[in-house]
Amino acid sequence: MLRVCVIGLGHIGNLHASIYQEDDLVDLVGVCDIREDRALAASKRFQVPYYLDAPTMLRELKPDLVSVATGGYEYSSDHFLPTMQALEAGCHVLCEKPISNLIENGQKMVDMAEKMNRCFALDFNHRFTPAARAAKKWQDEGLIGDLLFCNMALWIGKPQDFESPYYHLKALNPHSCEIIRYFMGPVEAVQCFAMKAPGRTIWSTASINMKFECGAVGHLTSSYDIARGHPMERCEVAGVKGRLVFEDMWREATLYPAGNPEKRVYTNPVFGGYANFDDTFRERIRSFVRQVDRGDKPEDIDGSGRQGLEAQKVIHAAIRSLDTGKVVYLKEMYGE
Repeated sequence: MLRVCVIGLGHIGNLHASIYQEDDLVDLVGVCDIREDRALAASKRFQVPYYLDAPTMLRELKPDLVSVATGGYEYSSDHFLPTMQALEAGCHVLCEKPISNLIENGQKMVDMAEKMNRCFALDFNHRFTPAARAAKKWQDEGLIGDLLFCNMALWIGKPQDFESPYYHLKALNPHSCEIIRYFMGPVEAVQCFAMKAPGRTIWSTASINMKFECGAVGHLTSSYDIARGHPMERCEVAGVKGRLVFEDMWREATLYPAGNPEKRVYTNPVFGGYANFDDTFRERIRSFVRQVDRGDKPEDIDGSGRQGLEAQKVIHAAIRSLDTGKVVYLKEMYGE
């Protein structure tokens, strides 16, 4: 049984902890937060010891796996230190997205995981759903054919402004860019346009054009300016043999074969299906637990830290495009 700890005990950290406690392969042994009120509340809820600093918890409890669900500047600056501490302690790590608000810190996290030969993953819960897996299965079976284009959109209502003008781009789009790369492969170049909606001080709605190394093209629209409600996400992938669409992560996936009026549909079941957004975390977390428990190699981890870093590089290239008004080629930007 894997010994697990959770660092960062806001809503998402508590969700991680509750999912771990449901899992027969896991023993939740401790929780940690720099805020004692959060740490104490989680300790009482989950009936495990609490700590106010990660190194002490890691040293005393010796977990096999750690979830890092901290926040910080641009919703990710506080991921770096506890992730590095957990990796250096020999733990496997599941980190909330984004990997980091700084590419150089994200690279250090990936490098440390490789140095320590530890499994390092990001919580890309949007694509660890039956609908997303059905869509990927269709692609893997050759039902889409050679890729042509991808259109992705993700929008949620966050009317408050944040400490950084790039908050929306960095915090929301790791999901979108990782899903796009999941289906389309590496991104070659990006061009970004964005706006600050009336009364806002951040770039709150953005449009990002992409060219992929495979030759296909794509587009991402993201926004913090649309009120919450159904739907909130849509991904369309097209190839010479067909087109697939999946909506709202788990609700529905549809395959449209080229030249065929009959379509194939996966629909979230009424009984036994996903009931709400929190359910999307369960499959992602359990997938990582099972890969670690099986002894899968770090390079074989689905939704790995390296994949998360590559998705974040796309976002930072888009920000450079927004700032400069130019098309940005990722290999030139990162010297690869």
